[in-house]
Amino acid sequence: MKTIGILGGMGPAATVDLFDRIVKVTPARRDQEHIPVVMVSNPAVPDRSEAILHGGADPLPVMVAGLRSLAQMGADFAVIACNTAHYYLPALRAQGGLPIVDMITETAQAICRQHPNVARVGVLATSGTLAVGLYQKALTETGLEPVLPTEDEVTQIMDAIYGPAGVKTCGAGTANREQLRVAGQRLLVRGAQALILGCTEIPLALQDGDLPAPLIASNQVLAEAAVKLAVGLRE
Repeated sequence: MKTIGILGGMGPAATVDLFDRIVKVTPARRDQEHIPVVMVSNPAVPDRSEAILHGGADPLPVMVAGLRSLAQMGADFAVIACNTAHYYLPALRAQGGLPIVDMITETAQAICRQHPNVARVGVLATSGTLAVGLYQKALTETGLEPVLPTEDEVTQIMDAIYGPAGVKTCGAGTANREQLRVAGQRLLVRGAQALILGCTEIPLALQDGDLPAPLIASNQVLAEAAVKLAVGLRE
């Protein structure tokens, strides 16, 4: 059984949530059947969207250091509890010393497997993730059409994540859940048949049943992929 390394801290609650999802999808009946997991949760990683869009502090060196720490702790591969961080995936793979599961690609492929009748997919994500086209590219490559939020909707999504009543600021709550629900509903009105929750904070607030369409939590897909890799069900 391989050891999973979680590169976290982006943010801490999303990191805990990813670990919890890994535990819950592991086919274990007792402690000894669970997967070894090591974690680096360093909230000092500079904000990824700020770096991408506004030339903020470079998060890459801190993330590379975290991956190297995971390797030293015995991780066989890594998962990253942040969608926007995947913009740096080529450099992280080259410098971090560990294979990394690509949450973005895994999510697009999971939609094709699990929802074969879905052709148009809405993306709820940070401004950084949307600006660099992470999900747009992955969805297009799998034959799916992305439906993207407008500029005003991106502002609303970012406020739900980062604002005074945001998930990162004070945890999941009624206000940020409603902001995300409204943004998702608008994507559905414009033709989306399913929605990617493409920021690891979003599934903390928005849950299955909140909208009349499948909600694909990227961190759930990542957890399932990591478990399959760890127990040898995939390469």
